[in-house]
Amino acid sequence: MEILEGPTVANRPDRHTAGIRVMTPFRGMFAVRDQLMAELYTWLDARHVTYGPTFFRLHVVNMEADMDVEVGVVLDNPLDGDARVTPGTLPAGDYALLKYINHGLRANKTLLGWVRAHNLPLDVIENPAGDLFACRYEAYLTDPRTERMKTRWQIELAVRLAE
Repeated sequence: MEILEGPTVANRPDRHTAGIRVMTPFRGMFAVRDQLMAELYTWLDARHVTYGPTFFRLHVVNMEADMDVEVGVVLDNPLDGDARVTPGTLPAGDYALLKYINHGLRANKTLLGWVRAHNLPLDVIENPAGDLFACRYEAYLTDPRTERMKTRWQIELAVRLAE
């Protein structure tokens, strides 16, 4: 893993999004992510929507069962969706952040370890059925459509902190 920036804390405003949210097992989750990215890009491009970075949001984390995940994009303005692509927001607040290249599992461990070491409160509800995060995502700063090698993507990992 190559750390580009952080870990650090930064405040973020509300950001409009459009995304596809599904339940999927942890094993195979990234193949599902890739399929959803292709589907979302096709949907957005057919409607001539201009969008910012793509993100992969973890709503509920349960590595032993199904994960509640969303593939989305950041928008300048709210968007009407449909039954498959829905509007949403990445909520405002303070976020623990880490920008990195390669090894997402190590990056997550690094950021969460840093959060614990600094006694920062995560905005999460811990539950045996899975941890419900107010907002936890990785934003792809490298466009996945122009760089196929995932090991070269610049990624911003973000976890919202409790107020």
